[in-house]
Amino acid sequence: MGKEEVFVGKSVHIRQVDREIAVADERTILEAALEQGIAYPHGCRSGRCGSCKSRLIAGEVNLLPHTPFALTPEERDMGLILACRAQPKTDAAVAWLGREEDRADHPVRAFQAQIIALDDATHDIKRVRIVQESGLRLSFSAGQYVQLSFPGAPTRDYSMANQPSERELEFHIRRIPNGAASERVATRLAVGDQVTVRGPFGSAFLRHRHTGPILAIAGGSGMAPIKSIVETALNHGFQQPIHLYFGVRQERDLYLVDHFQAVCERHPNLAFTPVLSQVERSDRHRTGTVTQAIVEDLQDLDGWQTYMAGPPAMTDSATPVLLERGLRPEDLHVDVFFTPGTAGAEQELEVVK
Repeated sequence: MGKEEVFVGKSVHIRQVDREIAVADERTILEAALEQGIAYPHGCRSGRCGSCKSRLIAGEVNLLPHTPFALTPEERDMGLILACRAQPKTDAAVAWLGREEDRADHPVRAFQAQIIALDDATHDIKRVRIVQESGLRLSFSAGQYVQLSFPGAPTRDYSMANQPSERELEFHIRRIPNGAASERVATRLAVGDQVTVRGPFGSAFLRHRHTGPILAIAGGSGMAPIKSIVETALNHGFQQPIHLYFGVRQERDLYLVDHFQAVCERHPNLAFTPVLSQVERSDRHRTGTVTQAIVEDLQDLDGWQTYMAGPPAMTDSATPVLLERGLRPEDLHVDVFFTPGTAGAEQELEVVK
């Protein structure tokens, strides 16, 4: 008989689900929880949004770097942690914060799907549509993501761009230079190929109980979950004002502009504003940063619900401005899309959803 494998790590009890999970050394509580099928509330997974803010009930953890907007020094002194940045130093017990509606109640499933359509959304974003081979529909909330494993490529996270009511799943995959997964999607993926899907995950999803105004902010391929959120809200009869800002660098990076202009004609409560950050003047679109455009347009965000998906530079610059304008931290839902140069490892570089 072989030797029994010895687990190296710590045990963490998660109060809401009354489960003990094993957290390996140098892994975070959130990583372990998601791997073990627990729908732990989270958003960016990089210490930027605060969606996984939790109370450390017992034990000690090492907190990796994070922004003060996600977790303030005062909150740390009160015993709060970020599950996505917390590596247990001892056995521990935690409880996530937030309302019950901050946790999407969908079972995490793994299944096979087939690619049914591929087309270019922009010069570097591929639109990929798949369907489950079983013919079933994935149960998820608008704004969530799944893990995709394409043939010959490592597993990566991508957000759904379609509405939960639709059987076909749509993804907007940006080509990352030298990216092991995105390069293969851009150059070698074909209709008929199989893909393994696991999910759903994420807490930056549409809150159906909210009746106040909505601010939706997309940067680049971050349009995928924002599209799902905005269209789901409209098709569920949301009548409150919805402001959608889409930030890209240049004209060639824009997509779905005609689509959302047509949606605006059908839904007068939707305002759509593309913004070009690397163009000095444009006859068709706003120029500057998304943050600047929001500052010019919106003065008081108290009572608003905000959904934001895009690169760290955008989310990091917009977050303090939104809070200064009166947005409540619990009403900010962020999904960070990493791009080259914003993280240290290739795995993080391709968490592009």
